[in-house]
Amino acid sequence: MKNIMDKILIKEIVAPILIIFISIITYKIISKIIKRTLKLKSNKTNNKKQETLISIINNVVKYFIMIVALLMILDVFGIDTKTLVTSLGVVGLVAGLAVQDLLKDIISGISIIFENQFYVGDTIEINGFKGEVIHLGLKTTKIKSYTGQVKIISNRNINEVINYNLSNSLAIVDFQIAYEDDNKKAEEIINNLCQKLTKELKNIKGEVTLLGVNKLDSSGVEYRITVETTPLKNYEIQREILRAIKIELEKNGITIPYQQLVIHNG
Repeated sequence: MKNIMDKILIKEIVAPILIIFISIITYKIISKIIKRTLKLKSNKTNNKKQETLISIINNVVKYFIMIVALLMILDVFGIDTKTLVTSLGVVGLVAGLAVQDLLKDIISGISIIFENQFYVGDTIEINGFKGEVIHLGLKTTKIKSYTGQVKIISNRNINEVINYNLSNSLAIVDFQIAYEDDNKKAEEIINNLCQKLTKELKNIKGEVTLLGVNKLDSSGVEYRITVETTPLKNYEIQREILRAIKIELEKNGITIPYQQLVIHNG
């Protein structure tokens, strides 16, 4: 009796635990191999695409190992897995109807990858929600906004995407000088500053350019400066240029106008 109980204990309790443990170890080993293999091809594939492919392949491997482990555990408990697998063909139509949304998600996820719509690390906008792609799986995509919110979207619901990483951005800086100041002198000072910033600023693609007078405002003459930047670096560059303009104009005695209220006491 004791021998029978020991066999049952080993077969139906210890064996499933071992299967689960071995499955986890196998998944970790395969994941490391996939990561190392793709990293060896880093010269041919950009980092974002590399991370996305690793995520997708790991998901496929994980689901495959889970299915195999489940079939092995069922076999331990005496369930005829061969008959079960065969019967899947009979109920395939019913199962397909039940998981059609899942299949749509998987197909959409594969399409996103092969059509290069976006990768992990890209900043995108879907249905008005803008953020960084932190996960791209076979079923869902996770986007994290700059304020920390994470939106999880089923891949089948991703119809229109704005990808901010596919092309360079444009930094546009508008500033004013007072009507009383010498325009030619101010333009010469700013042109010299633009040449200096072109050499010093990082994340720019091209020259910092003073386009000229943009508008004659009620308080002063408005000028515009533009420069092409790497994706999403335009706001950072705009802040740096504005700071440099303020310092340079003040140093040369050029007035930056601001709204003032004049009260006449009769």
